[in-house]
Amino acid sequence: MRAARYHEYGGTETLVVEEAPDPQPGVGEIRIRVAAASVNPIDWKVRSGELRDVIPVDLPAIPGRDAVGLVDGIGEGVDGVGVGDRVFGLGGVTGATAQLALLSAWAPAPEAWSDAQAGGAGLAAVTALGGLKALGSLAGRTVLVEGAAGGVGSAAVELAVALGATVIGTAGEHNHAYLSHLGALPTTYGTGLAERLADLAPQGIDLVLDTAASGSLADLVEIAGSPDRVVTVADHMNAARLGVRIANAVNDPGLLAEAARFGAQGRYTPRVEQTYPLEEIARAHAHSERGHARGKIVTLV
Repeated sequence: MRAARYHEYGGTETLVVEEAPDPQPGVGEIRIRVAAASVNPIDWKVRSGELRDVIPVDLPAIPGRDAVGLVDGIGEGVDGVGVGDRVFGLGGVTGATAQLALLSAWAPAPEAWSDAQAGGAGLAAVTALGGLKALGSLAGRTVLVEGAAGGVGSAAVELAVALGATVIGTAGEHNHAYLSHLGALPTTYGTGLAERLADLAPQGIDLVLDTAASGSLADLVEIAGSPDRVVTVADHMNAARLGVRIANAVNDPGLLAEAARFGAQGRYTPRVEQTYPLEEIARAHAHSERGHARGKIVTLV
């Protein structure tokens, strides 16, 4: 199969597209013929070697954790899915940006989603839903999403609205119309946020989901009134010090299925900023590394 790989830790120059061995599904896994795979910050953080002491990988490695495609192999102990089914989901920390990939958690991809949208949905959806569910019931609550225009933030806005929340999202002013389209009340992050929120939500902010790790966590706790009302999916460094819960992304088929149900109902549409062909994987990673993407960056395989 053709795959993006890197043979050593380093910058985008280490990425090459070459022939690689076909993966074989193990117990509890399926193999898909990939149509599209997501590019996530974890991909280039692992590739750079920044996380080698925490998440070591065997080299050469194929970047990518989530993808969409047609099932073409089924491992032992798997039922409820058949060859030819179109599914989206997650595998290991590496392995998705290739013609064939293994998934350990998956769900049927809604017909309404394009391959690019479904390819960008897996990790963003489980991260956003995991963080929102850690906050408890959202119905009738006012939820602040910090970093609302990014891949996870965009998903969190739509999913929180679908779960019954009134959502306020922070982003740069150039993304405010985008947030309004997603169903959020937009505001600018940074200095003066508490005062702006007082105007938008005179009754106060009930719950906060931080997707940005922008250094604002202490301010978000003060805005919410208690660390128990704040969850972060991004700021591991400050969460423990402040008593804020961390929601880590997990390969949970239940969360994928819930996102797919909202997708089929037209209440959640994965947002894609740009797609790249497999041969331009280095450009896709460079785009992600620059930050401030509106929605997801996706590689079409």
